Amino acid sequence: MSRSEDRAEAEARMDPAHFAYYAGWAGDGITLRANEEAFRRLQLLPRVLRGAGKLDTGLTLLGCRTAAPVLVAPTAFHRLADPEGERATARAAATTGTIMIVSMAATVGIEDVAAAAPEATLWFQLYIQPDLDFTCSIVGRAEAAGCRALVVTVDAPVRGHRDDDHGFTDLPDGLHCENLRDGAGVRPIVMSPEFGWEHLARLREMTTMPIVVKGVLRPDDARLAVDHGADGIVVSNHGGRQLDTVPATIEVLPGIAQAVGGAVPVLLDGGVRRGTDVVKALALGADAVAVGRPVLWGLAAGGEPGVTRVLTTLRGELEYALTMCGCAGLGDVGPDLVRRPC
Repeated sequence: MSRSEDRAEAEARMDPAHFAYYAGWAGDGITLRANEEAFRRLQLLPRVLRGAGKLDTGLTLLGCRTAAPVLVAPTAFHRLADPEGERATARAAATTGTIMIVSMAATVGIEDVAAAAPEATLWFQLYIQPDLDFTCSIVGRAEAAGCRALVVTVDAPVRGHRDDDHGFTDLPDGLHCENLRDGAGVRPIVMSPEFGWEHLARLREMTTMPIVVKGVLRPDDARLAVDHGADGIVVSNHGGRQLDTVPATIEVLPGIAQAVGGAVPVLLDGGVRRGTDVVKALALGADAVAVGRPVLWGLAAGGEPGVTRVLTTLRGELEYALTMCGCAGLGDVGPDLVRRPC
């Protein structure tokens, strides 16, 4: 089943409002479309007769081994797509040797996700909450569940304005953001523009996990993140769901990678749909990419096997593209493989 078929099958199976939430965008969807279009504009310029030999796509990120430079991006509410929700996604990630970043807005608590897939390598995505004691309790739960890194989303000082949610306002009865559970109740996720760089230091006091800053689009912010102790950066525009007309992530990636200068890993999400997209991102400075919507479409279309198929297919495409480009491993990928047409 192709990606377009996954998406069509997901739309056919899901409640229209739930599908619209997954597919949604801010404003006029300019950034959402730009993420994919920017990859299409880039061309690969392969090398030949390289004697590349056996291909190896594995790497280590923040002490975590992964079979390929492709992670599962943090996305909310997986039980809208499949009854097993994040459990199914985590099992598929374990099967394929893929790091999964579990959303704070998961519909399965982080402890249950970890228990469902004990072989999975899990990172945890966090929105800092104004109640820092509650934030600390969430971080503690993630650490106790065995998460290996904390991914802090910083590009959501307020909720994105989305005009296309088709009436989606809240989760249906029986579903909750289980990582926000506080006693007998579940708290709402609170966005706040008051957070500053000093809050990274507060998070450092809460955990020994590496801290990755997600939502960076500017080289100066990337440098500030490193200066304030970030262990990694995700170049991200929230999949076009927060502020419309910001640039595609692949377009700003080279400047950010140059600003970081290899001090910490740089990841990218937004618009990655094919193995060739992964090669382009690596060539322009990313250490790895994260995929969101394709995983959701696979989950909705086929549950755990659907996610496994999406991740396996993407890795297969990556291996094919690397071989065609004359690369034996990720270290052979450089900017000379990408051409920007005039």
